Amino acid sequence: MNRVTLGIAAFFGLAFVLYWQAQVKRSEMDAIKVVGIERPDFIADNLRTTEFNKQGLIASKVSAKHMEHYDSSDTTHFTEPVYLIYPENGKAQWQLSADRGQLNKQTNKVILENNVIIDAIDIEEPLQSLTTQTVTLDLSTMIGNSQEMVYIKGKGFMIQGLGLHADLNTQKLSLLSKVEGTYEPQ
Repeated sequence: MNRVTLGIAAFFGLAFVLYWQAQVKRSEMDAIKVVGIERPDFIADNLRTTEFNKQGLIASKVSAKHMEHYDSSDTTHFTEPVYLIYPENGKAQWQLSADRGQLNKQTNKVILENNVIIDAIDIEEPLQSLTTQTVTLDLSTMIGNSQEMVYIKGKGFMIQGLGLHADLNTQKLSLLSKVEGTYEPQ
């Protein structure tokens, strides 16, 4: 073999080794990437939105400090959400707030977590405020559920219990167990 042939073979050998090293590093980098981290499709800060029902009446109003929407799962995550709920008669009756919230449009359910407060809009409403740590609300039926401790304040009474089933359309709620209350006649 002459020097030119040996030089060409060495050049291609070196090129192959460098290409092989680049491919090994690329596959190592792909292995390091965390699987399952999803980026939001869109985000919003200081969000304010209004949703209407089929009759053209307001179904709900939502405001939040921060919002992230994921198209792949059709879920929206909220930071400090405030929901105004408009049951069947189209008049705002309840305001729901929490530190975090999640809306799943496929199931039409909202999950509110951490410092959940449900306040009556009408000051004449017997039940004025309800607090808990987690509430799941079905926006189609306006039925809310919780398995956490629930604290209720009303005109002249305070009640606490474990677990909640509430129908916001009929304004009926049930505490599921360990119910205690105090009543102060006015």
